[in-house]
Amino acid sequence: MYTLAHSFILCSLLQRPGMHNWIELPGCQYITGTTCDFSSVKLSVFEKIQLRIRAEKGNRTSPWHEVGSFIPFRKAQIGPPKVHLKAEDKAIIVNISPPGTKDSLMWAMDILSFTYSVVIWKNSSSVDERTETVYPGGKIYKLSPETTYCLKVKARLRLHRKVGSYSPVYCVNTTVENKLPSPENIEVDVKDQSYVLKWDYTYENMTFQAQWLRAYFKKILGNHSDKWQQIPGCENVRATQCVFPQKVFSKGAYFLRVQASDGNKTSFWSEEKRLDTEMQTVILPPVISMKSVDNSLHIYIGAPRETENKSTSQHYPLIYEIIFWENTSNAERKILQKKTDFIVPNLQPLTVYCVKARAVIEDEKWNKSSVFSDILCEKTKPGNTSITWIIAGVCTALFSIPVAIYVVKGLLRCINYVFFPSCKPPPNIDQCFSEQSLKNLLLSASEEQTERCFIIENSYSLVTVEETSQVDEDHKQYSSQTSRDSGNYSNEDENSGSKTSRELLQQGLV
Repeated sequence: MYTLAHSFILCSLLQRPGMHNWIELPGCQYITGTTCDFSSVKLSVFEKIQLRIRAEKGNRTSPWHEVGSFIPFRKAQIGPPKVHLKAEDKAIIVNISPPGTKDSLMWAMDILSFTYSVVIWKNSSSVDERTETVYPGGKIYKLSPETTYCLKVKARLRLHRKVGSYSPVYCVNTTVENKLPSPENIEVDVKDQSYVLKWDYTYENMTFQAQWLRAYFKKILGNHSDKWQQIPGCENVRATQCVFPQKVFSKGAYFLRVQASDGNKTSFWSEEKRLDTEMQTVILPPVISMKSVDNSLHIYIGAPRETENKSTSQHYPLIYEIIFWENTSNAERKILQKKTDFIVPNLQPLTVYCVKARAVIEDEKWNKSSVFSDILCEKTKPGNTSITWIIAGVCTALFSIPVAIYVVKGLLRCINYVFFPSCKPPPNIDQCFSEQSLKNLLLSASEEQTERCFIIENSYSLVTVEETSQVDEDHKQYSSQTSRDSGNYSNEDENSGSKTSRELLQQGLV
């Protein structure tokens, strides 16, 4: 509702964006009150408008007063909703109509965005007030039978941060307690690929049925009692639970309810339980395999297949948490991977590593993950580094062997020279012995050879000295004055010796 405050007889004019002319504002012409309503005017509630007002009395008129420009949606306030109550023995059904008139444009785009807050209390005492959020047509549970309750409701638009005013207070009496109580404590669990719906009930040998409703119907105005559907496998069950496959529900939110019956007697429906399939999804552990590549591990992760042969990762973005450790150590290392095929590098060669993994929903708000997979162990190979060291070692050994042989031979030569000297004299001594002299050393003691030598004592006398070489234990040196014959001399040696002596004598005399 749009209202303007004024005095006397008023005329109001409207100017829209892009217009230079003022037009009369219907519902605000020649009125005597201080407010006027121009809700019937078809205006865009999101466009800026400008108004002006003047007062008239008889022939006199006041100057125009311009109202500051504004956007109706921003100025508008949420009014109180309309409320209709229906009582059960331990619950009250709250039917709510959204704020505004039926043809109102102000909240036309936000009808489904309203949330409603209810304050309820016993009429006999306001001390036990409690506040709950309900959908239109929703229930307030856990009340007492045959008791008067009062409540008030207000609407809210969270997106626009607008809070409406409370409705008038409405009161209603709950009915007499039903002979059959409603099932209580409704819970939903997941087992394998099925949902397990459980509840508590006071009596035994009862029959139960369960129904479901899509959650979005709660936001649509109207009666949706005919939209509830029977859950397969949960009709006329005798136990306080029923099992039905997950494929019954596609991805989304649902409400579930249970009713007890005994012959022709039935209870009221239980408190409605919200089921969000995304929250209830059980993620199965991944299947891992790995292969040793040099000093690395090539890990493959396979997602388990569901009954519909659709991978969980098709519905939810998954990441994988991989934990690995050396088989001889408890020190664990953790990595996160989006890929299902990756390599863990730089591991110790020839070492046994163990690996386990689990799948985690990437969206943090779900906070769901699978259990860890089975542990898988694999031994790493030597790797390129080890092969390089082996090749380097072989090359070093091939180079070192000749060097070692050469060094050992030199060392042995030194040892033999020091501790085991050779019988052969050094070369400088060996060349002094003629071949004939060596033969003489091998002759018997009876065979001697005498060599005649001449020693010049001075320039005028020459003394002939004979030197006899004899193979004996001790070598004897003869005087230069005399010589003794101790053997036989051959004529050839004497002739040779005489000739040599004469040559030396002649050289000395000259």
